[in-house]
Parts: sequence; structure tokens; C-alpha cells
Amino acid sequence: MSESTLPSMRVDGQVALVTGAGRGIGRGCAIALAEAGAEVIAMSRTEAELKEVVAEIQDAGGTATPVVCDVSDGAAVRERISEIQELDILVNNAGILRASSLLELSEEDLDAMLQINCRGAVLVAQAAVQIMERQGSGVVINMSSTFGVNGRANNSVYSATKHFIEGFTKSTAVELAPAGIRVVAVGPTAIDTPLTHERLKDPELGGDLLARIPLGRFGQINDVVGAVVFLASPAAALVSGTTLMVDGGWSAQ
Repeated sequence: MSESTLPSMRVDGQVALVTGAGRGIGRGCAIALAEAGAEVIAMSRTEAELKEVVAEIQDAGGTATPVVCDVSDGAAVRERISEIQELDILVNNAGILRASSLLELSEEDLDAMLQINCRGAVLVAQAAVQIMERQGSGVVINMSSTFGVNGRANNSVYSATKHFIEGFTKSTAVELAPAGIRVVAVGPTAIDTPLTHERLKDPELGGDLLARIPLGRFGQINDVVGAVVFLASPAAALVSGTTLMVDGGWSAQ
């Protein structure tokens, strides 16, 4: 056979920006994209964490650069991203969750989730797409959630921010398609990370979440990064304006 039928999931030679790259899913995405051949720009607010993930990528033979930036700071986002010459992949991952009932929700938590999960995602996408538009190609991968398609008691604002990501993904996918830019999202369920592990072991919280996942297990970081690399790769060349749910069947119910 002179030509393979199977599209490649490699992203060799491409440049990928990953926000929230210092820990958890973002860290996993940065490492996985580097393993798939991308030159990674790892962005987060915490320099020490970025240095660790960049060192891990470089030790494995990959290429990575740390960029310290708060995604809710518009001036800083524009300045840092404007320094990037080429950009093929954006993983718009930075986000926070502060669980609270509606009546007990503080203005501080409300503002923080809106600033980072919504405003930050838009600011980063806006700056990144300016580069992609000049190139005539690119892919934006937004991080949604099971709660972007379902409701959840005591998570009303977090869920609302992920519903925002769903609408933002669909609308920008239509808007940017003529420029050759795909926009997609990934919707993870509860993911077992160093930060969530103890909470997921809680019989009440963890037990309730697990009962909602038909496949009967929490997600792992590798479950999410596999979806991200696929969506970033030529194998997903006709995928845009949709969310790939990585939720064990939760959203099917």
C-alpha cells in the first residue's frame, strides 16, 4: 500500500500552547502533546510547577517553554501570547472549581470562577486565534466538563461556566471555520488527580459521583489527554463545534 488509510495522531513540528499546564489535566496535556511531537508552550500562574513540567518534557527529549501568566489578566495574556511566532494548537484548560450552594456562594468565589473559567478562556482564545488566523489554520481545544451538559447541586456557578464553554465552542467554531480554524471541547467527568484524590475517596461525595458513571470508575488524566491529542491531530481534521465527552457514559443518562 502506497498510502495509509489510518490518519496520523502525531503532531510533529506543531506548536501547542497549554494553559493551566502546571498541574493535573493541563500538565498531562502538555506532556502528552510533547510526546506526540509538538513543541509545547506551558502556561500557568505558578513558575515552580511550570519548571517541573518543562523539565520532565525536556528530559524525555521533547521541547517545552514555560510562560508565567494569569489568564484572567488581559494585558498579560495579550503580551505573552503576542510573543509567540507560530501557534497550531491551543489547549484552553485553565480553570477553577469552588463548590458552594447558591445561598452560601461568596462574591469572591463567584468572581474568581467567572474571571478564570469564562473571561480567561475568551482572552486566551482571542489572542491565540489572531496568530492562527494569519496562518490560515489551527485548533482550539476548550476544557468543558460533565457539568457543561448536566446540572449539579452545589456547583451552580461552576456548571454555568462550563455551559458557557459549550456555547463559546459552538459559536466560535462556526465563526472561525472560514479561517481554517477548528474549535472543539473535551468534557471530562470526575478525574482522579493528586488534587482531587482525597475528595474522591470520600464515601459521600465520591460515592455519589461514582454512582453516576455507568462505566463504574473515575477518570484518569490519561483518559483526557488521549482525547486532547486526538482532537489536536490530523485524525480529527473534520471535527469542529462539538464536545468529546470523557465521562464514562454519565451524559448519556
